[in-house]
Amino acid sequence: MTISTTTRTRRLHRAWFVAAVAFVAILGAAGFRATPGVLITPLQEEFGWTKGTISLAVSVNLVLYGLTAPFAAALMDRFGMRRVVSLALLLVAVGSGLTVLMTASWQLLLFWGVFVGLGTGSMALVFVATVTDRWFVRHRGLVTGVLTAAGATGQLIFLPVLAQLAQGPGWRVASLTVAGAALAVVPFVWWLLRDHPEDVGTTALGAEPGAVRTLPVQQNAAVRALTVLRSAARTRAFWFLAGGFAICGASTNGLVGTHFIPAAHDHGMAEPVAAGLLAVIGIFDIAGTIASGWLSDKVNPKVLLGVYYGLRGLSLMVLPGLFAATTEPSMLIFIVFYGLDWVATVPPTVALCRRIYGADGAVVFGWVFGSHQIGAAFAAVGAGLTRDHLGAYDLAWYVSGALCLLAAGMSLAIGHAKGR
Repeated sequence: MTISTTTRTRRLHRAWFVAAVAFVAILGAAGFRATPGVLITPLQEEFGWTKGTISLAVSVNLVLYGLTAPFAAALMDRFGMRRVVSLALLLVAVGSGLTVLMTASWQLLLFWGVFVGLGTGSMALVFVATVTDRWFVRHRGLVTGVLTAAGATGQLIFLPVLAQLAQGPGWRVASLTVAGAALAVVPFVWWLLRDHPEDVGTTALGAEPGAVRTLPVQQNAAVRALTVLRSAARTRAFWFLAGGFAICGASTNGLVGTHFIPAAHDHGMAEPVAAGLLAVIGIFDIAGTIASGWLSDKVNPKVLLGVYYGLRGLSLMVLPGLFAATTEPSMLIFIVFYGLDWVATVPPTVALCRRIYGADGAVVFGWVFGSHQIGAAFAAVGAGLTRDHLGAYDLAWYVSGALCLLAAGMSLAIGHAKGR
């Protein structure tokens, strides 16, 4: 009697390779997200522009970064992730590279605000939502957390480097470094990213055998994005999600991300040291966001949002008393705590959009993310004007903290069913 055995080699699912490429792409675009806080003071010293003027360019970037998102999600449904993300990275590189040629503030608005805002917005967190929706059924929350953390990892890598470059060779070298990083990622995206599991003869990780592929949407991308917005805007859940995420953007990118370094500098702290503290936020943000993604698969997402916003609000109200010329232990505690909470809000927000709005979840999240950046833009300008007129940032920290407590209440009021 002959006994034959078949040895099967268990191969890593292709979804993990797609997630890895997405991580690298988000990482490559994250460099420019780290530059505003580093370059505000050098630009002010060279050109004589006020913090309010420079902050306006930051706010334009933040608004476009957000408002581009829902249209980018619809474009990815129509033309594929690979094309949209590759073009977005090229736009980031062009915008960042052209800033070295500017001589007037309107050019800062165009290059730094418009070009880079459109590029980064086209591959922001809607890219994360699209990747996880198409390639993952199992581990969706965890992968959402990991990919969201890619932005923090980019901040961790780029921020100290950019701060040193801005202090040494100059801010132009820092801008060119970001442009080069974005360009370097384009070949990886074009060669390795795939739009659907079926493109390589497989199914999403954890999908049932024989699962039917969702066909590409043939509707005009702009029309679809606006149609989804009109439908979602009729639901109370959308406004709670959008309002909370607007406050999220105001308290992170708009305020801390843009003005923490200048605020620390006001208290005598060297800019590279302050940039290093923001990089530490990035370190702990990675852990916090991945943990939040894991929890989003197991805990009611609206409860997670309520806890995150509440704790963030309390911490911001304490921050004005922690600034000093040196890095005190109390500031380090704040940095660790704030880092864990920085974008931990993203995985539960994505999960709620998916649960409530189904197949339109990624586009709805694009609009919710747009509100995030509108909030960030208002905070960026508002905090800059506060500093110009009052001579300190204290009021900005207190207002942001109070708004976070409001966001906690809004999150807990979100219903489970569409329309609630």
